[in-house]
Amino acid sequence: MRILAINWQDRKNPLAGGAEVHLHEILSRLGAQGHQITLLCSRFAGAASAEEYDCLRVVRRGGRETFNWGVHHWTRELLRAQSYDVIIDDINKIPFYTPRYSPLPVLGIVHHLFGAAIFRQINPLAAAYVCFMESLVPRYYRNSSLMVVSASTRDDLVRRGMAAQRIAVVHNGIDQGRYCPDPAVEKAAEPLVAYVGRLKKYKSIEHLFMALTRITGEFPTVTVQIVGAGDDEPRLRRAAATLGVANRVVFTGFADFDRKIDIMRRAWVVVCPSMKEGWGLTNIEANACGTPVVCADVPGLRDSVRAGETGLLYPYGDIAALAERMARVLSDHSLRAHLSQGALDWAQHFSWDNAARLTEGILERVVAGDPAVGVTAAPMTGETDAS
Repeated sequence: MRILAINWQDRKNPLAGGAEVHLHEILSRLGAQGHQITLLCSRFAGAASAEEYDCLRVVRRGGRETFNWGVHHWTRELLRAQSYDVIIDDINKIPFYTPRYSPLPVLGIVHHLFGAAIFRQINPLAAAYVCFMESLVPRYYRNSSLMVVSASTRDDLVRRGMAAQRIAVVHNGIDQGRYCPDPAVEKAAEPLVAYVGRLKKYKSIEHLFMALTRITGEFPTVTVQIVGAGDDEPRLRRAAATLGVANRVVFTGFADFDRKIDIMRRAWVVVCPSMKEGWGLTNIEANACGTPVVCADVPGLRDSVRAGETGLLYPYGDIAALAERMARVLSDHSLRAHLSQGALDWAQHFSWDNAARLTEGILERVVAGDPAVGVTAAPMTGETDAS
């Protein structure tokens, strides 16, 4: 197939996050299978306007703040220059609405729609704009097929008016060769709690600091390591200082794969207090390293956690419950061992090879004109079943 994919950023962009990892892992595998892949995305400082890497042709136009305003023009430009069979539209915050201006079938990829959660992240006027743009997704993509990463995202789209039979659920994968236990790496000698991910306001990382204040009496040597970068870091540093736990919180900043995996292996528990996610990829990555997780019981995170088997859930925003779950994992060695084994077993069922194989089948159906792509990847078997 000749595939034109559109996303805000490519994997090399310094601001690339989980959405870029997801798209790159799948597209690079499809390219290796012989499909012709072009990725249209925004430029960044020092980037070439076009290059080829990992079996992809990457075309960069505009910038992060202007890409959505010119994407329709650049898409038409590419369609005039080359023949394609299908468009992959990565829908993230502000959709591109490719079905409006493309004669080709479209497969939209949705990690999650922000909805009201966006008001926690940006100013009210900008948040209202994002909410409005998201509200148009059912209108402009109603005749397209969608691929989502969790049942929670599928259910959200169905509530918004999308037909369930047009929505395929394909879970994220992980690199099993890299995210795994290492016998040479032992758990930290003292209780270590880690957060791994971008530092964004809606991820509510300050809840972790609030919970930390409740358990320091029981665990006087506990520390929290914050792994990741983002625009919320200054506010989080102030919060840690105000709460009196700055001496227990280490901001690692952006960490490469090896550093991130090392921290996941050494941590006693990984915590994600976010108010909403598409899936919770870092949960599976931590699990693959043998580390249990404690997460808010919210869409996306509840999909990636098997409560009582791979980690523990708590009601979002309930600081006392978060502190209790953290203390339970840190203090109970047998529970931690049970969750660690369950985590390893669960993580074995997620691979990028499987995600790419399922995506390839969905694209073939879309190209053939069959919009009923509603399939769910069953991670326990690797098979697919009708939704």
